Amino acid sequence: MEGACAPRVRRRGAGAASRRGNDPVEASLRQPVFDPIRPWHERLQAAGGASLGHLNALADAAGLRTESGRPVRFVPPGAADAYYEVRVFESGCVETRPESLHDLFNALAWLAFPRTKARINAMHAERIPHERGRRGRLRDLLTLFDEGGAIVACADAELLAMLRGFRWKALFWGHRRRVLRSMRVSVLGHAVLEKALDPWPGITCKAIFVAPGADADAQAAAWLAQRSTQATPRELAPVPIFGYPGWLPGSERPEFYDDTRYFRRAYGNAG
Repeated sequence: MEGACAPRVRRRGAGAASRRGNDPVEASLRQPVFDPIRPWHERLQAAGGASLGHLNALADAAGLRTESGRPVRFVPPGAADAYYEVRVFESGCVETRPESLHDLFNALAWLAFPRTKARINAMHAERIPHERGRRGRLRDLLTLFDEGGAIVACADAELLAMLRGFRWKALFWGHRRRVLRSMRVSVLGHAVLEKALDPWPGITCKAIFVAPGADADAQAAAWLAQRSTQATPRELAPVPIFGYPGWLPGSERPEFYDDTRYFRRAYGNAG
């Protein structure tokens, strides 16, 4: 397996934001936006920190696999190419820069949402050979969900109607107790998780909706499996996640939700 996962030529450089130390991660992961990945990060820290070896030990213990049946291994990156997702599907090797927070959050998302991540990868791998170098709309949806996705578990039809209607103040302020009681938001998008280390109201996820009480990961994977090749990113709902009550300082005041730069109205929606 090690041979199949060997790095290919060169290492990709990490961005400046990715070269930060782990201190901001430790402090920030106490925030609720990180709830799904926090247990895995705690296990990682208990094992000695975010090394590829420690990530792979967690992956082995969790039985992490692609839909092709390959054990998932986090490996040093090689040369980038258009067939990354195919290589992950065929080998199980997920290229991971040890110094990159972006890649760390991707690995933690694999651990926290294994079925969803494996489904995203399998759908990419299936479509790539048909696209002749240009990514189609289904893969646009998959990429947006992978990088910025959230799973909203809620059975309250009125709350969901407010969310779909971009009625953010009515939802997050006017019905905040119901939101706290009846709506759970689980963020899996690793790019959003990285951004959330320095949170601000404009951070927006692309969400799907599932039933509460059941396995959100399994439901999200099933939702993706039901998408046709004609699916588009419009099937994902934009949600300014830091409007969720208590997720950001300031959200305890009604005027927090009046800033339409972040809490935008739908076209034709007056409130």
